[in-house]
Amino acid sequence: MCGRYVAARAAQDLATAFAAQVQVREGEQAPAVSWNVAPTDQVWGVVERRGEESAEPVRQLRPLRWGLVPSWAKSPSSGAKLINARAESVHEKPAFRKAFATRRCLLPADGYYEWETVPATEHRKAAKKPYYLHPADGSLLAMAGLYEFWRDRSLPEDEREWIVSCTIITTDATDSSGRVHPRMPLTIAPEHYAEWLDPDQHAPDDLRALLALPSDGDLDLRPVPPTVNSVRNDGPELIAEAR
Repeated sequence: MCGRYVAARAAQDLATAFAAQVQVREGEQAPAVSWNVAPTDQVWGVVERRGEESAEPVRQLRPLRWGLVPSWAKSPSSGAKLINARAESVHEKPAFRKAFATRRCLLPADGYYEWETVPATEHRKAAKKPYYLHPADGSLLAMAGLYEFWRDRSLPEDEREWIVSCTIITTDATDSSGRVHPRMPLTIAPEHYAEWLDPDQHAPDDLRALLALPSDGDLDLRPVPPTVNSVRNDGPELIAEAR
């Protein structure tokens, strides 16, 4: 599972890294840098969409709400439960299969958090110990994701506002990641960005072959302060090594 992550780079830096155009539509909230991204937050996602004046897909860096809301959902509240999609079944699950076929994205991250359960003892209650996992070389993670469009069909046409939401694809964790939590996010290598984002690429087996472990599954991890446990806290001090 990936339930909290760090996205601390400016939009223009991300746009340069992914060769994308920043696209923020009227009424949308541009995500701020964050060391404690949580479900339902606005995050930056990289997508490829066809423009109104061009038949060719345009790569965009645009705001997405973390927690995928299927187009057929009755309420956007379902998105809070769909922050992750399992790689083993993402092409089959009703909530994800249509997006996997045509609406794939990249979700930039510096690293992510996981919590290790510390058992109770005679003198101490059970607790959750937070860790920060990230590439040792400071490189950017391009987490594999899906995105979807939703609007409330119970409202009059002129009152329906689009919600564009996303989810992160995960798999079994390895190496340092597996020590803390059994799941971890999957990533896409730079040489495969175009294939993954291509809206005309629909072959499930070819797409699944692009999914890769971040840093080949060997990430640096360090214990971090328990202040990260609260989504109200933010700042670079959250990724400092706990003493």
